[in-house]
Amino acid sequence: MKRIYVVGTADTKGEELAFLADAIAATGAAVTRVDVGTRAATVPVDIPAEEVAGHHHEGRNAVLGSDDRGMSVAAMAAAFARFAQSRTDIAGMIGIGGGGGTSIVTSGMRTLPLGLPKIMVSTLASGDTAPYVDVSDIVMMPSVTDMAGLNRLSRVVLHNAAQAIAGMAAKPAPSADGKPSLGLTMFGVTTPCVTAIADQLRATYDCMVFHATGTGGRTMEKLADSGLLAGVIDITTTEVCDLLFGGVLPATEDRFGAIARSKLPYVGSAGALDMVNFWAPPTIPERYRGRLFYEHNSNVTLMRTTADECRQIGEWIGGRLSRCQGPVHFLIPEKGVSALDIEGGAFFDPAADAALFEAIERTIKPTPTRRVTRLPLHINDPEFARAATAAFLDIASK
Repeated sequence: MKRIYVVGTADTKGEELAFLADAIAATGAAVTRVDVGTRAATVPVDIPAEEVAGHHHEGRNAVLGSDDRGMSVAAMAAAFARFAQSRTDIAGMIGIGGGGGTSIVTSGMRTLPLGLPKIMVSTLASGDTAPYVDVSDIVMMPSVTDMAGLNRLSRVVLHNAAQAIAGMAAKPAPSADGKPSLGLTMFGVTTPCVTAIADQLRATYDCMVFHATGTGGRTMEKLADSGLLAGVIDITTTEVCDLLFGGVLPATEDRFGAIARSKLPYVGSAGALDMVNFWAPPTIPERYRGRLFYEHNSNVTLMRTTADECRQIGEWIGGRLSRCQGPVHFLIPEKGVSALDIEGGAFFDPAADAALFEAIERTIKPTPTRRVTRLPLHINDPEFARAATAAFLDIASK
């Protein structure tokens, strides 16, 4: 039987935890109360903190054996993440918390599949929620008042949260059509290419396009790790540039890791590897003063990658893709990798592109299922989109 998990620190937020769980139970939903506090609970719970703490890779004493609150909260967050992953009966999860509780509960929520209902009622929900949501689909709901005992406003907020999670869990979204899902990466400067590919494949695949802004690539790879994608057409690998050279839209060191783990059919390209992203000009690091820049808009400034940087980018990508045992086909657009990298364009630099392409070819180790192909085309040429589509259909059919 699927249940709604109601999670909080029962040592400091016990009254609110009990009220929220009772409000959800009143809708007829099955409820499991989970304590993630680091001190003695003040209300009855179904899963005590000791049980959650036991999921820490160093054992429960790593969580509950310290007098340092910061260390205990961090350890409980790690334990709760492992705990959440181990459960098979979660219909939805709702948490309450201040700073520590929000950190703990969302660490577990982020491990849950996308689409599973998740609501976090938090004192931090009106600020920068990126560290808590990351690439998940957590709904952050402001608690408005602090959680220091129930009051007339907090009762309304918690009641509304209870109705929301109960409704989500009781009426899950209908299953999508039978098309397999395909992940694609796009940036403004590769839009014509990716749009054309999606148009050619949409009759067969549910095309999910991700903006290559760091979180976009990580979201796509989270779906790949979750088994929700049938393949990837990674035209726009630009997030690697920001990772290596301090841009504001970086990938993580695990970029391409999900491709290796899942062995999904993968077609990649060098889209927008000619640029590193920064915010407005005053924010650009001093070490880059004097470089070639392009003002994308008043808040975004693009920096052209040099030949040496392109060589490093190509080697990094090639090294990661050489770890992939599934089918990989990387396409090199010899006439330019973005709308700016075209003859007459602001970032046209054949020498830098040549260094990039040579590094990719040299470091992607060829096998019967892994290869690199050069095409005498610009990345946004219609023929390049057709070639990428054909390459994917070829490896996906084997």
